[in-house]
Amino acid sequence: MSMMPLLAALLQSESTDGERTSEETTSVIQEQVGSTLAETGDRLAGVKELFEGTLSYLNSPGFFANVIATVIVISLSIIFYRVTIRLLPRILHWSRPDDEASLDAATLARIKRQDTAVTLIRNTLRYVVFAIVALFVFSIFVGTVIPAAAGVSIIAAVVGFGAQSFLRDIIAGFFILFENQYSVGDFISVEPTKASGMVEEFGLRTTTIRSLSGEVIYIPNGSLIGVTNYVSGQQRFTIEVQLKDEEAAKRVLEEIKEGHELYLIPPRLVDRDEIPEGGPRLRLLAVVLPSTAWLVEENLVERIKAAAGEDSLAADPLVYKVDSRNVRRLREFISGE
Repeated sequence: MSMMPLLAALLQSESTDGERTSEETTSVIQEQVGSTLAETGDRLAGVKELFEGTLSYLNSPGFFANVIATVIVISLSIIFYRVTIRLLPRILHWSRPDDEASLDAATLARIKRQDTAVTLIRNTLRYVVFAIVALFVFSIFVGTVIPAAAGVSIIAAVVGFGAQSFLRDIIAGFFILFENQYSVGDFISVEPTKASGMVEEFGLRTTTIRSLSGEVIYIPNGSLIGVTNYVSGQQRFTIEVQLKDEEAAKRVLEEIKEGHELYLIPPRLVDRDEIPEGGPRLRLLAVVLPSTAWLVEENLVERIKAAAGEDSLAADPLVYKVDSRNVRRLREFISGE
């Protein structure tokens, strides 16, 4: 019977301790909630001040003055750029001959370099004007040129890490220009894209070529791993056809008269003799654009075979392309050694 008062006392003590623990936990939670709400209020007050400050700045006379100054700077830069790119070709082309069809190779090369210089300066001037205008606009809103220049430098450094391909293109364009690999007006074929056409515009970052079918192709200079420059802008093919009889020769000569609109110089007979077996041997000449070599190597050869007939051909047509000027240079080089 003496144990009952003791148990009652223990239960009362545990109940009292539990109430105290619950009260302490509730107090801690209330303090944390209160501090969180207070901190959130401070943050919202800061956002409110920032928003009010932005609105007051946008409605201030200084902001409107900066906007007007920015519009004036941009307008003047656009006028300067357009006037410069219009006057530049006239300045560089003032001594160009009117009749370019009868000029020698050296004069044509000089004209191509002039066209390349025009497109290069136009392309470079676009980047320079943009950079200068950005610097001026930044300085208008910042207040002085030195912080603006520092800000632009920081932005340039940040952008530079993500613009490695851009810098690679510019460096590659510089070496293309320095080594005179090609000029505006040259017909080129590039690797690895297999694109081919006439160089329409050359810039430090990209090269623009126009294909025969009219597409304009923009190629980053840094992606070029190989360039074939067809300096003359054409390919000359010689086709030798050995036949067994005269009738086959007549059919072949009639066949090559068709489809001339795709050739620079249509297929024509330049020489004729007799082979030891007694049949005629025809030597034909055809000139095409570099990207249309298939006209001769595939189309013309098949047409000649079909016109002559298998029984009248003494051998398959022989197609080869040789530039007579390069042959003369090789002969001079060999004889010089």
